[in-house]
Amino acid sequence: MLLSLKQLLSAVVDYAGLFPPAQLSLPEALATYDRAWSSPHHWMLGHFVVPASRLPELIQLLPGLPSRSSSSQPWTLSVILSSNWVAELEQIHQLSHATSQILIRALEVAPLPPDKIQQVYQHLPTEVTAFFEIPFGVDLAPYLKILQQPGTAAKLRTGGLTHDAFPDGKQLAQRILSLAEAQIPLKATAGLHHPLRGQYCLTSQADSAPATMHGFLNVLLLAALAYQGSISGDEAVAILEERSHHSFQFTDTTIHWRKHSLTLSEIERSRQQFFHSFGSCSIQEPIADLDHLELL
Repeated sequence: MLLSLKQLLSAVVDYAGLFPPAQLSLPEALATYDRAWSSPHHWMLGHFVVPASRLPELIQLLPGLPSRSSSSQPWTLSVILSSNWVAELEQIHQLSHATSQILIRALEVAPLPPDKIQQVYQHLPTEVTAFFEIPFGVDLAPYLKILQQPGTAAKLRTGGLTHDAFPDGKQLAQRILSLAEAQIPLKATAGLHHPLRGQYCLTSQADSAPATMHGFLNVLLLAALAYQGSISGDEAVAILEERSHHSFQFTDTTIHWRKHSLTLSEIERSRQQFFHSFGSCSIQEPIADLDHLELL
């Protein structure tokens, strides 16, 4: 595989198999993630996404998993907080000190007004990054100020189970450009199962309606160029709307789109400092599509 693509996609998929449309049971989701760690493409895996309320159940199930149970490495988690976040943060603190089986790397928080985000921020553990979801259609300025504090980041919802859950290209482009300019890290969630923009079924059901979905390659490349500060608003929309992998030129050391290029160091900088990951309820779909495009 080309080194530039591996740099772009390393640890990029936070596995959210507990959530729709997959909506697996916790044992099923853990087993899927566990198997993925033994696959040739395990390097694409990021954290396992789990609600805070299910952490005790998860810890009880871990010893029964085949490949990871014999490993000394802890499971890295992204934990979703509910409205009961005060008690959940206390539970997280206790569990983190009581077991070496898990390592909580990130927290995810549902949409809150800026003043509530500030309240949560005062209670955050120092060793994790907290991703606060920012809805589309709100004034971004108050959020930007708060999310420039250490240990905070933005979460963008890029899809869902209905057509209106998907932001259009202009909305998403403007949001990514604004976060890049403010130097605020981000993760995306939902709707990014496929590498390129296109028409895909909303669920795996036979009668599922199709919708136009964003591609994770499009989003990742826009994020890298935005963080580099080298792309205009119109170009940002255009890169999100690319539907063919032939629009991009991949070499071992660079990725090119139109007049723009990204070096390995620029890709690495974007992934480490800006675009952390995207949540997906499927591990196999992104891998299968990349394989189909002969990019793996």
